[in-house]
Amino acid sequence: MSTSENKLIIRRYIDEVINTGNIDDIDKFISPDYAEVYEGKTYHLGINGAKEHILGVRQTYPDLRLTVERQIAEDEWVATIIVARGTHKGIWQGMKPTGKVLIYSGVNLDKVVHGRIVEHGGAANMLSPLLEAGAIRVVGPD
Repeated sequence: MSTSENKLIIRRYIDEVINTGNIDDIDKFISPDYAEVYEGKTYHLGINGAKEHILGVRQTYPDLRLTVERQIAEDEWVATIIVARGTHKGIWQGMKPTGKVLIYSGVNLDKVVHGRIVEHGGAANMLSPLLEAGAIRVVGPD
């Protein structure tokens, strides 16, 4: 597939699955070999694990909305810069719901093979939402 087609697959996955929480057609986008990579560790989730992840995130942020700011692709890899917004209505990182709309930016890196996502990873600026939610606070001079 071309890099343009791979970018479109990621955009459609964000729009049709992540932003709606509709996991019925997730297998159109996710490979049975799907894995997530975080901090150097690979977690083989497959389609069912991807479904559980989406449902879990949507329990915490039922109105979650990712906006694609920019995409860059090379061969099978697609880098997507996103902004995420969602109302914190479920437990997150052990923190009780705040009811606040939390916003963060991030970069997702996905590998697309034969039209489906086989690997996902990335990085997100979690400091801002943790400060906004009150989970951490800045300690200044006395």
